[in-house]
Amino acid sequence: MLKLHDYDILFKNGGVEVRKNDALLYRNRRPVYVSVKDYGGIVSFRDIPYDCVDEKDGVVYADALFTTDNGSVLTVSDTYEIVSGVLKIRRKTRVEQTNADDLGFQTKISFYPVLSDEYLDYDYFSPGQWYKHNEFAGNYALFKRHDLQYYWRKETNSGLPLFAMQHIETKETISMSRFAADATLPSLDRTYSENYAYIDKKISVGSFGVSKAKPEALTYTYYGHMFRTPLPNTQCDGLSIDYIYPATNGQDPIMGRGPYNVEQPMSNITWVHPMQVGFIQDYAIAVTFDVYKDFSDMMKETWRIAYYRLKDRLFKVDNEMLYENIMRFLKDITRQFGKAYGTPFVAQLPDFDPNSFSAEIGFVGQQAGIGYQLLRWGYMRDDAIAIEKGLGVINYWTDEERMEAGCPRTWTHLSVHQDDPQPEWIREMGDGLEAILDAYLLQRSKGIEEKGWMDYLVRSADWLLSKQEEDGSLYRSYYYDGTRCMDSKASTPCIVRFLVQMYIVTDRKEYLDAAVKAGEWTYVNEYLGFEYRGGTCDQSDVMDKESGIYAMWAFLALYDILKEEKWLTAACAAADYVETFTFVSYFPVDQPYPNHPFTRYHVTGTSNVTVGHGGGDCYMAACSYTYYRLYLLTGDDQYRDFAEFINLNVKQANDIDGSCGYKYIGLINEGGGISDQQYRGRYHWLPWCSFVEVDPASRFYDSFGAHEVADIEKLPLEERKQRNDLYNTLFWKK
Repeated sequence: MLKLHDYDILFKNGGVEVRKNDALLYRNRRPVYVSVKDYGGIVSFRDIPYDCVDEKDGVVYADALFTTDNGSVLTVSDTYEIVSGVLKIRRKTRVEQTNADDLGFQTKISFYPVLSDEYLDYDYFSPGQWYKHNEFAGNYALFKRHDLQYYWRKETNSGLPLFAMQHIETKETISMSRFAADATLPSLDRTYSENYAYIDKKISVGSFGVSKAKPEALTYTYYGHMFRTPLPNTQCDGLSIDYIYPATNGQDPIMGRGPYNVEQPMSNITWVHPMQVGFIQDYAIAVTFDVYKDFSDMMKETWRIAYYRLKDRLFKVDNEMLYENIMRFLKDITRQFGKAYGTPFVAQLPDFDPNSFSAEIGFVGQQAGIGYQLLRWGYMRDDAIAIEKGLGVINYWTDEERMEAGCPRTWTHLSVHQDDPQPEWIREMGDGLEAILDAYLLQRSKGIEEKGWMDYLVRSADWLLSKQEEDGSLYRSYYYDGTRCMDSKASTPCIVRFLVQMYIVTDRKEYLDAAVKAGEWTYVNEYLGFEYRGGTCDQSDVMDKESGIYAMWAFLALYDILKEEKWLTAACAAADYVETFTFVSYFPVDQPYPNHPFTRYHVTGTSNVTVGHGGGDCYMAACSYTYYRLYLLTGDDQYRDFAEFINLNVKQANDIDGSCGYKYIGLINEGGGISDQQYRGRYHWLPWCSFVEVDPASRFYDSFGAHEVADIEKLPLEERKQRNDLYNTLFWKK
């Protein structure tokens, strides 16, 4: 028997049990599971109990001899031990004898919960992939259907290779994670594109998830149609939490293929190791058991347990030098087109080939934010051209793009001098208006009163108040005549911080009242309801990372002005959610673009965009300053550690010193798919990519006088806390 906190792990009759106070919680009567791909392309499975179990010096050794239906023979040797507060299970499988009809195999480690056998009696957590029941995720995310047998997702889709399930009634939780970040590259001379099982001797990643298998093999056609083959020698015990190795992306709904689409086509791509004599599988996972008060607490704690064990090394970068290089780059690419000033909307890499000057005031374009940053940097460096361009950008949006109805125009085309037919996005407004307010305050600190800018900000704020619903919400977007464009209210938190800051600058209490009302809506729907969705303007109203970020900023702004603990609690909860989208654990990714920094650096620091997304972008760079602020407010070391991690590791996507060969030092690629360990993405730069790096860099420096967390930590703690009281600084005082 092994003991992990309050839980006893026992070995009986060739099986495994987990008990707490002698009550059975989890079991596996037949722990040795093997699935086999045969020459007909059918993947069948069966499991057996251990043949012998022995315990010595706190380690349990469990062994079995597995013979396939065709006569291939494998030896399976498992060890169980308690290491650093987790149950480590290591599995070593060796192929001893083969039959020509057996082509490849997988093995699986599972536990069956006894509290319930129903999917919906549990909440699930897979970082960036599955939250609770994924009811607010996109159509092709895990668990959008509840009637499938397999919900498995390749571990490289997640920032940490981790999966947990929590019994909703009792809160009993089991989590599985990879024990070490030791994945290697798969074979790179093949393409995994159809619904088949692929043999790859090099693949070293698995899949986590849950399943409710039936004694049948599922075989999918290219078009997504499924055939069932009965397995008369296979027993199935119901719902289980699984780690299957190598990986399977199990039963994913997909879009139809070909001229005729089957009803609800499915994808079921599987990887197997070769059934070759002498081939050895060797991997290990960590398992934990605990009770947490709710889903958010479970998500936070299971993430943190794996975080410190699996986190990648810190990247070495001089953030001050990188900031200077990015600002020089932004100065150079900001051009004038008549009365319009701005940057390209997109430019291809590595040569920075500008393709469009369609400009957004915020979001992807971040034109107002870049204008403020140029103005600030121009003053710091006594650079008249940067000041001119910064003023040109802000004046263009406040003078040329104001709407008679009072709302700010959010999207235009600079070089053709025509407005883009996009709706008025609340997210866009929040980004742009905050940046213009920052620019106004900067000018005021120089003794310059930009009355036209303030008139623009007041008109815009008043327009927002006129659109606010009784419940405190605003719709996600509006037409130019002020009527709503979308029924969703998910972007409501995006204007909270702006309204708080307008209250500080103008002393008009109606702005604070509106911010609180919008915050209350966000508190109920996003914090309590766990509906972090609709954060971006180019995705549907689905669960995502950026909605959590804007909720975090909204709650923190309300705490900064009101000092009420409920807002800080909600800000921390949003931060805990957002953190789980970040690729923290290293795995190698093959990079086809020779100039891309990922040819030499790691992908850690990038992050999933929406729930179920299989890749990462660099948006977490925007949050380093905020996580450090949360650390100073709470004393929670996790926030300090994570702030430093993203302040450094996101920069791995930059050509930090010119050695990669991009046209500009500091250039960064937006992002791409990495889950298949072969990079696939749009090889381009967008304005937001650089803005989200210089924005926290400027805030770190303005608040604490340094760009690196390690340097900021040299200041006395009380001084850092005092500087962290933002709205009591000279920048905000009249």
